[in-house]
Amino acid sequence: MGAKGNGLTSMKNMEKELLCPVCQEMYKQPLVLPCTHNVCQSCAREVLGQQGYIGHGGDPSSEPTSPASTPSTRSPRLSRRTLPKPDRLDRLLKSGFGTYPGRKRGALHPQVIMFPCPACQGDVELGERGLAGLFRNLTLERVVERYRQSVSVGGAILCQLCKPPPLEATKGCTECRATFCNECFKLFHPWGTQKAQHEPTLPTLSFRPKGLMCPDHKEEVTHYCKTCQRLVCQLCRVRRTHSGHKITPVLSAYQALKDKLTKSLTYILGNQDTVQTQICELEEAVRHTEVSGQQAKEEVSQLVRGLGAVLEEKRASLLQAIEECQQERLARLSAQIREHRSLLDGSGLVGYAQEVLKETDQPCFVQAAKQLHNRIARATEALQTFRPAASSSFRHCQLDVGREMKLLTELNFLRAPEAPVIDTQRTFAYDQIFLCWRLPPHSPPAWHYTVEFRRTDVPAQPGPARWQRREEVRGTSALLENPDTGSVYVLRVRGCNKAGYGEYSEDVHLHTPPAPVLHFFLDGRWGASRERLAISKDQRAVRSVPGLPLLLAADRLLTGCHLSVDVVLGDVAVTQGRSYWACAVDPASYLVKVGVGLESKLQESFQGAPDVISPRYDPDSGHDSGAEDATVEASPPFAFLTIGMGKILLGSGASSNTGLTGRDGPTAGCTVPLPPRLGICLDYERGRVSFLDAVSFRGLLECPLDCSGPVCPAFCFIGGGAVQLQEPVGTKPERKVTIGGFAKLD
Repeated sequence: MGAKGNGLTSMKNMEKELLCPVCQEMYKQPLVLPCTHNVCQSCAREVLGQQGYIGHGGDPSSEPTSPASTPSTRSPRLSRRTLPKPDRLDRLLKSGFGTYPGRKRGALHPQVIMFPCPACQGDVELGERGLAGLFRNLTLERVVERYRQSVSVGGAILCQLCKPPPLEATKGCTECRATFCNECFKLFHPWGTQKAQHEPTLPTLSFRPKGLMCPDHKEEVTHYCKTCQRLVCQLCRVRRTHSGHKITPVLSAYQALKDKLTKSLTYILGNQDTVQTQICELEEAVRHTEVSGQQAKEEVSQLVRGLGAVLEEKRASLLQAIEECQQERLARLSAQIREHRSLLDGSGLVGYAQEVLKETDQPCFVQAAKQLHNRIARATEALQTFRPAASSSFRHCQLDVGREMKLLTELNFLRAPEAPVIDTQRTFAYDQIFLCWRLPPHSPPAWHYTVEFRRTDVPAQPGPARWQRREEVRGTSALLENPDTGSVYVLRVRGCNKAGYGEYSEDVHLHTPPAPVLHFFLDGRWGASRERLAISKDQRAVRSVPGLPLLLAADRLLTGCHLSVDVVLGDVAVTQGRSYWACAVDPASYLVKVGVGLESKLQESFQGAPDVISPRYDPDSGHDSGAEDATVEASPPFAFLTIGMGKILLGSGASSNTGLTGRDGPTAGCTVPLPPRLGICLDYERGRVSFLDAVSFRGLLECPLDCSGPVCPAFCFIGGGAVQLQEPVGTKPERKVTIGGFAKLD
């Protein structure tokens, strides 16, 4: 009883999976669209009709006519089935799919019928045959029928041929595709006719074909095309449409898909606790969203009220200022009016002056008229130069609120920073990893950033990728210390402000050097001519200036000349382990050799070295990457890579790295373009030195080297040229010249 009850509950809970997305009722003869969604056949016809497709809503099952197919005998239950509502169809068709007019007679190109799938909100191509080229979803029909029976939808099944009121159906006929009561079954299956041979079945509302038929050839499907992801029949297999496709028997596809579905369902059923936990988390998130949303509304209301209060306060102060200005002007104008009224005939001042003029006593007149004359003179001057004491205009009290209105119009919620853009020109990996980025032009500012990184060349662990984080990075660059050598790191960054974290930048992949970075400076005391070599103050760059011998060489090519070889060594010697360093060679250099060699041999060969004839002179006596004598068993004391005029000469005497010859890399004895930076990797124990492209870490050449003593970096110049050592990413270390237990004296 418990299992049966659970089954009924499961059937009742899946009703939403059985509703057509167009009519929102249970599926009736559902069709499988190319996007794998389902739709009722009648709904699909209605949608195509609304779009102007006429005659393309063919019945995929090619069902024969039945007694129940005519309008006069249609079942009352079927007549009560509602078609898609016009307003719903209008919303569906106006949701961005557009309209597709029907095909005109005599069109040159076959019409491609498009169907707007309501589930995936996209146009689905049905081909030329329209609905006639689609399969019916018989499995979904069976599930719908079982669901109807389990929940008793609509009560008993009624006879489709009875006159109203219909009786309860007792039989069904697959051939006639209708349900009958006892009397109607006998009436429509009379003795002595072919219909009398029809086998009665239990009454049902859905009559399905015995098997899934190919809509193109009306034959039973027997295979599955993995390329097209479509069931096919025997005739479909030999068609050109499926030529070269991977086709398997339908039994194999059935078993494989059933196993996958069973495995996935078993996993879901076995993790019901996890599902319930996640549901609780989502419900808690819903509650938190409701509370947070209400708090956000209150905060916005409070802030807007605060703005209103500030505006009201500002309004009151501005009105008070206007009122004070108005009162002051009115007072001044009133005083001026009173002053002018005193000048009227018969007024106080004029009358008083007239009476004073009647005085005949001269001393008394002078005494009284002096002050009166001053007043009359001022009044006369005011009359002659009349001007109101105050302006009646208040233009100076107008407000320019354009900026404030713009700010209020643009008032919006805070936005998190946009995804930063990695500056690939300044981002690189050397002794440490330096990551540089910038925000897009119109991005909101970021208070700080979070940098995440991880190695990609380690075995993947189960679960999501684990990133290491560096929180609250100020500025637009970050330094990642102590990276693993010979590894590939992927890095990303995102900004944060009051609105929260923004989107991640695009991932950037960086290769770290194959060995620990060797820090050294240039030492020009051995074989260097101060007249032709200029070493920078920080001793990390050197430039060779061509002198008079090279000019003479250009003038006397046929008579021969002497060219000088200038050598600069590193101030560090290596006696063990693996070391790596990088440098940049000026592409305009005439001839530069970059490499390593035994310190004793280098000092012996180049200290006071005489000029040599011809620019083809090899300073390492044939022991560089272009050595002619490849049969000598002893390793050469020098290993150099020759660079000239923006090219690298890959000599035939050196061996290429594994996997870098033939198709994967350059061939010995040719030239390749000079990369922006060159890398040198020395393996002291193995007696090998490798030359790499320091940007992509692609191997160029690998050469043997005599490591019986201390080995030093070396740079040779013939003619003009320049070399720049790559700066360490971190703080410059103290100048130490002891590597592997060997110390050089400064």
